[in-house]
Amino acid sequence: MNQGLRNYLIITGSYWAFTLTDGAIRMLVVLYFHLLGYSPIEVAMLFLFYEFFGIVTNLIGGWLASRIGLNLTMHIGMSLQIVALAMLAVPDQWLSIAYVMFAQALSGIAKDLNKMSAKASIKTLLPADQSSDSSLFKWVAILTGSKNALKGLGYFLGTLLLQLFEFRGALIFLVSGLAVVLIASAIFLPSGLGKSKSKTRFTQIFSKTPAINWLSAARFFLFASRDIWFVVALPVYLHRVFEWDYTEVGAFMAFWIIGYGIVQASAPRLLKQTHHGQGPDGSSARNWAFLLALLPVLIAIALNNTATQAVLIIGLIIFGIVFAINSAVHSYLIVAWSDHDKVAMNVGFYYMANAGGRLFGTVLSGFIYQTQGLTGCLYYSSLLVVFAALLSLKLQKKPS
Repeated sequence: MNQGLRNYLIITGSYWAFTLTDGAIRMLVVLYFHLLGYSPIEVAMLFLFYEFFGIVTNLIGGWLASRIGLNLTMHIGMSLQIVALAMLAVPDQWLSIAYVMFAQALSGIAKDLNKMSAKASIKTLLPADQSSDSSLFKWVAILTGSKNALKGLGYFLGTLLLQLFEFRGALIFLVSGLAVVLIASAIFLPSGLGKSKSKTRFTQIFSKTPAINWLSAARFFLFASRDIWFVVALPVYLHRVFEWDYTEVGAFMAFWIIGYGIVQASAPRLLKQTHHGQGPDGSSARNWAFLLALLPVLIAIALNNTATQAVLIIGLIIFGIVFAINSAVHSYLIVAWSDHDKVAMNVGFYYMANAGGRLFGTVLSGFIYQTQGLTGCLYYSSLLVVFAALLSLKLQKKPS
């Protein structure tokens, strides 16, 4: 097996293991602290530092990786996740909002170091014969789609572990598994992956390519449009209004994310006829965003007329399909439009915008759900997608 491909597969496997813990801890925190009596806004606040430090991490993570290597940034991320999980496995009286926010801050840093390392590795590790537009789109889609499918499995794993072992037992289980993967990755992954040949200045973390900047801005609003209803509003709504138990809530959240990941991984085949063997371009991101903008408002109108489980579930599944294709196009474009020597910094800058969008959406999710309900979250979701679509008008077929 080609050495670059072998290293890519090791990084991908480590990323998968990390992603399981990331999905699990999200559901553990949402459901356990809802059980302890926290309001939707208070639950949302628990993720404030998780998303905020994700922004900071993505801002400097690409620069750091270009200096010390992608393997080290990945291992630092996994180590921080272990610390964050262990911090939450303490008696309930220790779990103040400030304490949990600090633990979530470490988890946010860990997650974005891992994601940046895995995404940036694609262009630097794949062999030359796999670097054409169509092949690159395929590899990016496989990594992104499989990550989201496993995150969905992590959602279900978190609720299952909560049911079986309670909160602290679930955390100890996750710490043990991730520690094993970290040790194996440290042994088998060579050092210096992704290091820049030239000394990278800190001021270079901000992209000077207009296409990267417009794509990043569109990404901010795209992910805010999902998390505004997904992070807090949906699980609380399913539990309170539909009276689903925790396992049922986790199963649906897992099903949605897994399906979303499968569609992402399948995006190259789904779009093959429209791009004639080439990768997508800026017009693809724009067209899929305008289509996506229609869906949340239609779901909200339908819910106002008949608040049935079928209306919500079918509507969110359709949203997930269109959102997944849009996200897959974005994930391909950021890698395709980055030079080999700057890919880590560009990917870091782009996912800084992604983390900013999640932070914005997460805060709004708790606030709008508490004041305007799930339909209010959906109306605002459509508005945020419109912003993403309008920003995508600046994206050309090729970066300028």
